[in-house]
Amino acid sequence: MFIAPGFEQRSVVTDLGAIAYAAPQPEFWPVATQPTETLVFFHGFGGGSSSYEWSKVYPAFSTDYRVIAPDLLGWGNSDHPERNYQIEDYETTIVQLLQTLAPQGAIVLASALTAAMMVRVAVHHPDLIKGLILVTPAGLSDFGKDFSQGFLPQILRVPLLDQALYQTVIATSAGISRFLTDRQFANPDLITEEMVAAYLTSATQPNAEYAALSFVRGDLCFDLAEWLPQLTVPTVVFWGRDAQFTEIELGERLVALNPDAIQHFEIIENVGLTPQLEQPSLTIALIQRSLHQLSSKTVATAADHS
Repeated sequence: MFIAPGFEQRSVVTDLGAIAYAAPQPEFWPVATQPTETLVFFHGFGGGSSSYEWSKVYPAFSTDYRVIAPDLLGWGNSDHPERNYQIEDYETTIVQLLQTLAPQGAIVLASALTAAMMVRVAVHHPDLIKGLILVTPAGLSDFGKDFSQGFLPQILRVPLLDQALYQTVIATSAGISRFLTDRQFANPDLITEEMVAAYLTSATQPNAEYAALSFVRGDLCFDLAEWLPQLTVPTVVFWGRDAQFTEIELGERLVALNPDAIQHFEIIENVGLTPQLEQPSLTIALIQRSLHQLSSKTVATAADHS
C-alpha cells in the first residue's frame, strides 16, 4: 500500500477486524520530546479509497503532533470482512481505534461521508474528540434526500450484477480515473499516475468490493442534519467550491445548524471533494490555521469550566 516516506504501517485489532494505520518511523522524525497531541486523519469512501488520500498532508504535522492515518475497515490494508457494512460497523471500529490509540482524546480530520460519521462519533463520545476538521462532510441523505433511491444504487442491489459491475467498471484503471475526474477533482490535470495506482491497489484487494458496494448502494448514508445540532466539539469545516454532488449551498445549510460548535466554514476555491490530494500545500496551511483556532477554543472552553 502507498504510505508517505518516513512512515510505517502498524495495526490495531477491533471487534470486526484489524485496522492498519500509517504512523511515523521514530528514527525518521527525531524530536526532543514526544508530541502528546494526536492528529488522526480519516479518508473518505469511494472506489479504492485509503489513507493514501492524506499522504501528501499528514507528514507536515509529524514534528509537532502524534500522527495516525488509518485505513477504514474494508479499505486499504485493513481487514476486509465479507459483510454488508452498516454505519454502526464504522462507528464501532473508529471508536475502538481511538480508545486504543488516543484514549486521552484526539483532533480528528476526516473527509466526505467519513467526516459526517465523525459527527456521530463526537456526539456519542465527546471525550474521544478534542476537535474536528471536516472536509465536505455530508451524509448523502441530508435534509431528507434519499441517495439510495438513485439509479446506480438500485442497480447494485441486484445479486451477482453488483459484483460484476464492481470488477469490470469500478475496480479498473479506467474506472478509478473516472472516479477521480468526475467526483474528486476540479482540475483533472492534477491527477497523477501514482494516485490512480494507489486507488487501484486498494480497490483490488481481496473482498474490497464489500465495503465499496455498501457505500455505492447507499447503505451507509444518513441525514447529517439530524446530528449536527447535537455536536458540542469545536469544529472547522472545509468545502471545495467544485465538489460534485455536494454543493456549497448544502454546506451552508449544514453549518448553519450549529454555529456554536462550528467555529469556521472555509470555502476552498478551484478544488473538488479532496483538496488534500488536489491542493495539498494549501490544505496544510488551512489545517495549520484551523488547529490554532481549535486550540484557542479548547483553552477558552476549559477556562469557562474551571
